[in-house]
Amino acid sequence: MAGAKKAGGKPPEKAGKPDLGEVRARIDAIDRQIQALIAERAGFALQVGKAKGKLAAAIDYYRPEREAQVLRMVVDRNEGPLSDEVLVHVFREIMSACLAQQEPLKIGYLGPEGTFSQQAVLRHFGRSAHGLPMASIEEVFQEVEAGNADFGVVPVENSGQGTIQVTLDMFLTSSLKICGEVELRVHQYLLSRSGRIEDIERIYAHPQSFAQTAGWLRANLAGVEKVPVSSNAEGARRARNADDAAAIGGESAGHVYGLKKVTTRSIEDDADNTTRFLVIGRRIFPTSGHDRTSVLVFIRDKPGALFDVLSPFARHGISMNRIESRPSHQAKWEYGFFIDLAGHVEDAAMKAALAELEAHAAQIKVLGSYPVAVP
Repeated sequence: MAGAKKAGGKPPEKAGKPDLGEVRARIDAIDRQIQALIAERAGFALQVGKAKGKLAAAIDYYRPEREAQVLRMVVDRNEGPLSDEVLVHVFREIMSACLAQQEPLKIGYLGPEGTFSQQAVLRHFGRSAHGLPMASIEEVFQEVEAGNADFGVVPVENSGQGTIQVTLDMFLTSSLKICGEVELRVHQYLLSRSGRIEDIERIYAHPQSFAQTAGWLRANLAGVEKVPVSSNAEGARRARNADDAAAIGGESAGHVYGLKKVTTRSIEDDADNTTRFLVIGRRIFPTSGHDRTSVLVFIRDKPGALFDVLSPFARHGISMNRIESRPSHQAKWEYGFFIDLAGHVEDAAMKAALAELEAHAAQIKVLGSYPVAVP
């Protein structure tokens, strides 16, 4: 039709003040088109399920590498005015709802409700997935291994406080694989029932949150008792029962447990406070085209052992993103090295480097190859 605006283009500019009724009518028309297209997409998603044949469960339909590719295309196409983050969120929810037509995915996370781990689940899997709160990181691993959860989401490192050691230690013995990663900006708030800082005599929080807010607490609540708990949501649950108690946590914890912000601004010491989470499952998925591989390498105790471990990656042009050592728990003074590498385990260069590494390592365990977190 002559003069019609193509989908995705900018609205036509008119001289003078726009007619509000006309603008609203156009928005309503676009909304109908969007809804029809979402319904059409959902129909094709069902066709994908039929093309795969009768599968056992929702996990058999889930393709993290395909989702990562779709979200990267969303970012590449974006010309504003909405941010990449907003559009990624919208498309994540559409994909989540379409997948849930088969059956919602079951995702284990460190609970109870209101934790940052739950926020990471929602960011990565959308609100159509079924979250399963667990009492500990160890329990998340156990439930995924047992098949009671399709995937789990566990914290692995914080930009300011470093590695969450219990997560790395679980990989020493677990057979689970890393299937994805989530980066979550973490804003910590002081929460209480009364919302009055002068009422606070004790604070509940996870040890990581105490570390992330240590400077603010020294400056503002130096004499207050600090009580470590298993999660910030657990701290919020306790704080809701007394006017002299407070908790540190995210806004969602405050909403869930009916707590008020004591300060309007967040209290983390690092303005760019970010926590990285890992998605754990029972298999490695195909390449998405922009992946990361995590390996666990046990080295023999000899001079130059670590150099021998790292040099094959340098020779094959593979970038190392991170390295962390942990006691192996197999022999005294024996260590395993957790290494994050750019690329997928099926890439030719990665295969060659790992094959070369076998001559120098006591043991190599590929923990997973997974899409790099989409911004």
